[in-house]
Amino acid sequence: MNLGDLNLGDMGKMLEGIQENAKKMEDDLASKEFSVKTGGGMIKITITGKGEVNNIEIDDSLLEDKDSLQILLIAAFNDATKMVEDNKKQNAMGMLGGMNPFQS
Repeated sequence: MNLGDLNLGDMGKMLEGIQENAKKMEDDLASKEFSVKTGGGMIKITITGKGEVNNIEIDDSLLEDKDSLQILLIAAFNDATKMVEDNKKQNAMGMLGGMNPFQS
């Protein structure tokens, strides 16, 4: 199929399919949870696939060491955010993997 052979009806159906897949991916992300531990488990963050933090656990020993607490929290949030982004990329690649409207 070349670009000239693609009619508007086919385009509309293809776009509907993409929208349905995107909605399903969004729902899947909302239901996933990721947990990240830093500092040998002294900090634990649980985050959804949409990037919303559900829980933070902090070991009591860190409450007296503000500098270490800040460093470990930053590391945990960065690790959790990267985990969510990597998961989103994998889902998007999987969603688009079988769909190529310009393939003949």
